Amino acid sequence: MAVYKSKPVTVGRPATEMYERLSDLSRLQGSLDKLPEEQRQQIGNVQFSADSIRIQTPQVGEIAFKIIEKTEPEKVVFGTESSPVPLTMTLVVAPVSDSASTVAAEINVEIPAMLRPLVGPQLQKAADQLGNLIGTLNA
Repeated sequence: MAVYKSKPVTVGRPATEMYERLSDLSRLQGSLDKLPEEQRQQIGNVQFSADSIRIQTPQVGEIAFKIIEKTEPEKVVFGTESSPVPLTMTLVVAPVSDSASTVAAEINVEIPAMLRPLVGPQLQKAADQLGNLIGTLNA
């Protein structure tokens, strides 16, 4: 299994509040809808419901992630509803202070070793973009 991790993004919310926001993703849709049009275009086609994320990409099409595991207050794990390979995505929350925390995205995917050089950079970019998106929506 290959693992691709984003850099932790610092947000001005306590870890417990971040965990609650990530446990009910519909809260993030409201934040996404409030972003300026230019920022929404940079993010792309992303939709949140209470327990899932749907991402539309030109390279892969639509990928849907659904919450499959929660460990309060440190992580939320998503599994794919529609993916050609086994894939999970984990959002890891860590406290920085009483009023701030970090969030990092981690993508775990089963791909053959010979395909990793081709697919790996795209998956790393996806992990980085997801970490930045969560940071932007919770700023």
